[in-house]
Amino acid sequence: MKAMRVVWAETLIELAKDDERLVVLDGDLANSTMASMVDAACPDRFIEMGIAEQNLVGAAAGMAHTGFVPWVSSFAVFLTHRAADPLRMLVAQTRANVKIAGAYSGMLTGVTGKSHQDVQDLAIVRAMPEMTVLAPADEHECRAMICWAMEYQGPVYLRLARDPSPAVFDPGYRFVPGAPVRVRGGSDIALISTGVQTPRTLAAAERLAADGIDAAVIHLGSIKPLEEAALVEELAGFDTVVTTEEHSVIGGLGGLVAEVLSAHAPARVVRIGVDDEFGESAPNEFLLERYGLSPTRVAERVREVLA
Repeated sequence: MKAMRVVWAETLIELAKDDERLVVLDGDLANSTMASMVDAACPDRFIEMGIAEQNLVGAAAGMAHTGFVPWVSSFAVFLTHRAADPLRMLVAQTRANVKIAGAYSGMLTGVTGKSHQDVQDLAIVRAMPEMTVLAPADEHECRAMICWAMEYQGPVYLRLARDPSPAVFDPGYRFVPGAPVRVRGGSDIALISTGVQTPRTLAAAERLAADGIDAAVIHLGSIKPLEEAALVEELAGFDTVVTTEEHSVIGGLGGLVAEVLSAHAPARVVRIGVDDEFGESAPNEFLLERYGLSPTRVAERVREVLA
C-alpha cells in the first residue's frame, strides 16, 4: 500500500516531464503533503507560497489564466474553509483550470485534532458550480484521477487521505468521471461509499457475509459529476440503501444519494458518517470506532437497519 500523498507527488513528477504547464504551489506544508518530492525532483515547477492560503489560490487562478496548470497543495481544511472565498470567486466562478489537492482530509489526520480535521469539504466544494469533486478509494484510483484531471479543462478538487488504504482497484484501473462502480455484488442491501471509506465498507460487507447477509458495495469516487441514471440503475431492486462516508452526514455522499433517489427512485436511505459534531484528537482506530466508521461498526449498523 502507498499513501495517496506520495502517489500524488510521484504522478505529478512523472507528468511534469512531458507537460511544461504543470506547476505546484504549496502552503508551507510540503513535508506533510509530499509536495517536497516535487520540489526535489523538479524545483522549477515548485513555488512555496507560505501560510497564505487565500493568496495561494489567487495566484494559482492567475497562473491558470496564462496557460499553466497549477496544482494547489495544502491541508483540505485550509483550502475549503480558509480559502473558500477565492475558491468560489476566482477559481469556480471563472472556471479556472486549477487543481486543488486537499491533503489530510477526513477524520484521520494523526493526532492533529479537531482544528485540522475536515469532514465538511465535500459539502462545501460540491455546492460550487463548475467544480469537479473527486474522492479516490486507493492509490490506483488516485493516480488515474490525477492523470485525468491534467487533461480536463476546469477546476478539480481531489480529496486525499493522509495514510495508505487497502487496494480496491488494480494498477490498470481506468477512471470514468461520473460513473458509479460496483465493487461487490449483493442482493440483500446496497452499501454506497466514497474515498478511503470504501475499503472499510468492503470489509464490513465481508463481515455481513459471514452472517448470511449479501451486501452489494458501490463506490462513488466521482462525487461531482455523477451519472444519476447509472446510479439509479445500480440501485434498482433495493428498498434500503446505506451510505457510509468519512464526512459529515450533512451535505456529503449521503445527501447526494438521497437527492438522486428522491427525484428518480424513492428508497429508504440510511446515512452513516460523522454526525453534526466536531472531531477530537485521538489515534485513527479509536476515531473510526468512536464515529461508527470502522468495518465492525458499519456492519453492526447495517444489521440494525435490516432488523
